[in-house]
Formats: sequence, C-alpha cells, structure tokens
Amino acid sequence: MLGLFNKGLVQPPQELNSPAPLSSSLKPKLSQEILKDFVSHSTNAFSVSFGNATSLAYLPQEKPYSTHQRYFCAVDDIYCIFLGSLNNLCSLIRQYGLSKGSNEAMFVIEAYRTLRDRGPYPADQVLKDLEGSFGFIVYDNKAKTVFAALGANEKIRLFWGIAADGSVVVSDELEVIKASCGKSFAPFPTGCMFHSQHGLTSFEHPTMKVKAMPRVDSEGVMCGANFKVDVQSRVHGMPRVGSEANWALRGSH
Repeated sequence: MLGLFNKGLVQPPQELNSPAPLSSSLKPKLSQEILKDFVSHSTNAFSVSFGNATSLAYLPQEKPYSTHQRYFCAVDDIYCIFLGSLNNLCSLIRQYGLSKGSNEAMFVIEAYRTLRDRGPYPADQVLKDLEGSFGFIVYDNKAKTVFAALGANEKIRLFWGIAADGSVVVSDELEVIKASCGKSFAPFPTGCMFHSQHGLTSFEHPTMKVKAMPRVDSEGVMCGANFKVDVQSRVHGMPRVGSEANWALRGSH
C-alpha cells in the first residue's frame, strides 16, 4: 500500500524529519515520482489521486499463500486501503448491520462513517475492539481528513516518512519508504493511530503520551525518530465524550 498526503493536508510529528545534511547518500523524492515508481512495479497496480493533495496506490495480493490480505475500497467518497485480517469480522459485521460479503476495508469505512456522522465514541475504544492483525489508511475526501492505524500485535508493519516536497508517505514496504524519503522515515508505531487533525496517539494506551526517540542508522546518521508510548507519562483531561473525541472529527467542528 502507499499513501501520499500533501503537507497542507497532513502535519506529521516534526521528529519524523531527519536532521541529516542534504549531502546524505539517500535523498528524498518528490511525491509524483514516488507514485510513478510504486505503480511501475506491477501491471496490476491501481492508484487514485485527488488533485495535488492526496494519492493512494495499491498492489493486489499476487501471492495466494501470503499471510496478509490486501483490500482497497471506496464508499461515498471515503477510501480505505487495508492490510491484514480481523478475527472478529463476522461479529463486527452484525454489529454494524453490514452485508455478509463485507471485507475488512468495507467495515473500516462503515465504522468511520458511523462515528463521523452519528457516533460520539472515542476512536481508541473502537480500535481496541478489533481482534487480529491490521494496518490501514482512510482518506475522507469530503472532510479532507486522513486516518491511519496499526494493530498492536506487531505481525504487520507500516512505515512513514517525509518526501522532498514535504508530503507524508505511508507504506507497508520498507524499501519503498527508504527510496522515497531518504533518512526522514521511521516505523509507524504499533497500537497507535494518526489523525490529520489530532496527530499521533496510542489506542492501546490512550492515557499515555507517544514520545519520539532518536534513531541513528548503520552509517551513524540521525534518521527520523522512532515513536513509542511513554509509560511514565499520562495525558490528563483527555476528552472522552462528544464529537471532540470522534476519530472522524470534521474540520468545521
């Protein structure tokens, strides 16, 4: 999977930017170049762009024995790329009143839409109810919001970084991120979620802060920081009810 989000749409943690000099051996690419390189890897690649703000790209599952499913779905101008599987999908489908043929990406879109339009439930509680291995990106083209999350069991990995034009790049392929972002990249932290309006938080430990940890590569160069839950910290006064706690909060609220 690949998500490219213009810096005007998404403001990532500043620690994701590497302080490495421009003379570093790896240089970041422009977002359009990143997208072109990604889709050139396979004749089955699919991509969709929304002006200069956002691009999503997807490579279908080409190996039937792969342990991780891949889905791309769009409903009512909400787009989701989903990697992995949910063990409790059937019960979630019944809970949300979806058709039996719904896959994980369709469920994520429906959950997002329900919370955006009607539900005051906090996102961390919704995500903690998901049983299985998962990573996903949601782009809401109406609300102009981005939401990404990664399960806590570490069986699936996501990476994120900064392109040459300041765009945020998200992918499950480490080599794609390295080639796209130079030294300004890091693993996406497990058990965490990122919202374009609310930043990076932990859904596994919603009362604790996510802390940036300095990272140095094998060349001794400072890279984009790792992000880990600071078990010594607590977030006080976190809103738990109403639309302010909504994982799909519209910018107009």
